[in-house]
Amino acid sequence: MSLSVRPIGTLGGVLSAGLAALLVAGCSGSSGSETVAAAAAAAAGGSAPPRAAATGSAPTPTRTPTPTPTGPYVALGDSYTAGLKISPQVGEPKGCSRSSVNYPSLVARALGLAGERFRDVSCSGARTGDLTGAQSTEGGVNPPQLDALTPATRLVTLGIGGNDAGFMEVVGQCAKENLVDAIKGLVGSDRAAAPCRDSYAAADGGDQVQRKVDTAGERLGETLKEVKRRSPQARVYVVGYPALLPADPAGCVPVLGSTVAGGDLGFLVEKEQQLNAMLKRRAEAAGAVFVDLTGPSAGHDMCAGETARWVEPPFPTHGLAAIHPNARGQEGAAAAVLKALRG
Repeated sequence: MSLSVRPIGTLGGVLSAGLAALLVAGCSGSSGSETVAAAAAAAAGGSAPPRAAATGSAPTPTRTPTPTPTGPYVALGDSYTAGLKISPQVGEPKGCSRSSVNYPSLVARALGLAGERFRDVSCSGARTGDLTGAQSTEGGVNPPQLDALTPATRLVTLGIGGNDAGFMEVVGQCAKENLVDAIKGLVGSDRAAAPCRDSYAAADGGDQVQRKVDTAGERLGETLKEVKRRSPQARVYVVGYPALLPADPAGCVPVLGSTVAGGDLGFLVEKEQQLNAMLKRRAEAAGAVFVDLTGPSAGHDMCAGETARWVEPPFPTHGLAAIHPNARGQEGAAAAVLKALRG
């Protein structure tokens, strides 16, 4: 995602589990060889050889580690994957703002994949439509991301959906609504409990943001089918978005002050949870693996201290992108992906 107008694009740009392991079950009762021996003995007029006495219950099934992929590996996604404004920036076009220390690059290094065995085609501002169509950026055109896939591809990570759902636009609108509400409070008017939530309530009582998330899910479902068609042997991992805010909005007062209503901070947490839940459902429906980043990033949201946070706040550290992962966030995402890959 990019929080810069299209790189979840407007406030600076926005808003990626393991494969099921094989179970080796222990068997109880007669084995195939015992059955054959008994039949042979009966045919000869003899008796079947005695069965060995049971020595205990059947052994507990053991988990076989998932083989680590050997590549080729293709990374797809938006600014949360690309590593918007994280140095050093590499690759073309420059407008994609890809970092050489984004989570795909860290995963590739951990797996020993380089050269033709690793391609990162993620791009800040990308939406699902940019996976199958060319994406224009301020620094050139990024070819359709899925064009990097081939029948030989064995590993795919995909971090996308935030721009489709307009999540950064929601963050920007919430900032605007709360500013207006704060001004009203200065002139003596009553402040709303959640002005942003109120602004997104549909006339029929529905939720405009949820509808965008649902539409993004339909697009993602089709995208995952196309990934499977192009790279049928690939293991596919859909990477979710990290926690932007703490579960308790009170934790953000030192960073955001009291200008943003607690009800709206809760609203944003709820909307991100809905986005990640959609990504998980769509991944599982397509036979892919969802990599949860919400759990690992708990306590590392944008309201955490500067040395603890994985996501930068609205007023970020100099040179970094607001409301986007920093280098620590990319390291955390890489660790979660590697854990999923290794089962």
